[in-house]
Amino acid sequence: MSVGAPSATNAQPSLPTLGETSDLTTSAERRLGDRIIRELYRDPDYLDDPVIADYVQGIWQPLMAAAKARGELSPELDERFAWELLLGRDRTVNAFALPGGYLGVHLGLIGVVTTRDELASVLAHELSHVTQRHISRLVAQQSKQTPLLLGALILGALAASKNPGATQALVVGGQALAVHNQLSFSRDMEREADRVGYGLMAPAGFAPQGFVSMFDKLQQANRLNDNGSWPYLRSHPLTTERMADMQSRIPPGTTVAAPGPFTLEHAMIAARARVLSNPGVDILRQWIAEPQGTGFASQPAHRRAAALYAAALGNSQLRDVAGARAAAKKLDTLAQADGRAARRLARLLSAEIELAAGDAAAALAAMPEDNRHRPELMLRTQALLKAGRAGEGTEALQTWVTDHPMDASAWQLLASMRQAQGQGLRAIRAEAEAHAARYDYAAAVDRFKAGQDLARRSGSAAVDHIEASIIDTRLRAMESLLREQATER
Repeated sequence: MSVGAPSATNAQPSLPTLGETSDLTTSAERRLGDRIIRELYRDPDYLDDPVIADYVQGIWQPLMAAAKARGELSPELDERFAWELLLGRDRTVNAFALPGGYLGVHLGLIGVVTTRDELASVLAHELSHVTQRHISRLVAQQSKQTPLLLGALILGALAASKNPGATQALVVGGQALAVHNQLSFSRDMEREADRVGYGLMAPAGFAPQGFVSMFDKLQQANRLNDNGSWPYLRSHPLTTERMADMQSRIPPGTTVAAPGPFTLEHAMIAARARVLSNPGVDILRQWIAEPQGTGFASQPAHRRAAALYAAALGNSQLRDVAGARAAAKKLDTLAQADGRAARRLARLLSAEIELAAGDAAAALAAMPEDNRHRPELMLRTQALLKAGRAGEGTEALQTWVTDHPMDASAWQLLASMRQAQGQGLRAIRAEAEAHAARYDYAAAVDRFKAGQDLARRSGSAAVDHIEASIIDTRLRAMESLLREQATER
């Protein structure tokens, strides 16, 4: 299974792969995943936060690279699957893999893990469910169902994991329980995902002990928590065999260190996740008051960073600009003594606070001009738009969507930039591309047709012929995809 032999200290017995055969083709699984994900994009809990998404991608991409290098991710799956991560605003601790290479991560999970390694262990586990074709095999068990019903059943199971009462909106009668049972991974599949995921950790640059500390965290939650806030434990139940297997994979004589290292960067991201999960005004006020508490100065740096970040962002959400600025200033001072990653997050937060306060010039001054990274690009472009300087940010954003055509939020922001510049046809095309990136082909067709109408009304002399030609071509492509959707139902 692996490209290149492991070192003697990390060598593991060669075990058979469960997911080598499947009754569901990769193309069919991808189409099913696209249908499910289109509905999840419409979920009010769906969140595109560039800062958290960038951090999670920084963990996800090395794991993907390690899976390719070790031969766990085949070239066919790499090419055909989406390999896309979605963030959910939900406060519950959960992550899930879906057909076609889609993975979902709740902010609740990001908010409770204490290190990058723990988060990496969950992502590696979910990635391995996909690469080993576990999802395909489970979906194939439902082969007598139509693809549309399959999608509804999976969406119903996801709804049940968040709110059992909401399931009836998607699934009738006892089908939700049935599909939840049938789409729950077997013990053998769970152990294989552990084993394969564990093997990805070190090559991807993460401490494999993250698996052990994450299991300890889940075990403690399993004993102490019965209020349903850890749905990950329902879909991925812990067993003594799984825990013993992870412990046994640590080389003999190796001392398992306490969870760590506790970085300011991760502490700040976890704090952001907790705030953006909408905990309520009372909880926000508690977090805002924490930095003023006795003994705060004696706490470890990562805890102070998390508290100051939550206080600054919480104050901003409650429209206390002075309080937000004061906490952000203290955070920036603390981050200056740490690495570049912490300083970057502190500066982004300061710029975000200024933009929310309506001071676009201060937001631009708070952050460097950086068009290589998505958080900086998106925030800077929003500030330029608010400052009435749309022309300065359009080229960089256009380059970004050319390289990342499935970035719906970037397309939508580009549409606003084009509209502000009086480029109506290009604005409509960008809106259409945003819908296409979220697989809403009907809405994309509608906007592309609106672009055609605008081009006809503008007259030959005034129309942007290149843009009009692109719209014609993209409209035909969207109409074809819309017909394919209709036949699949």
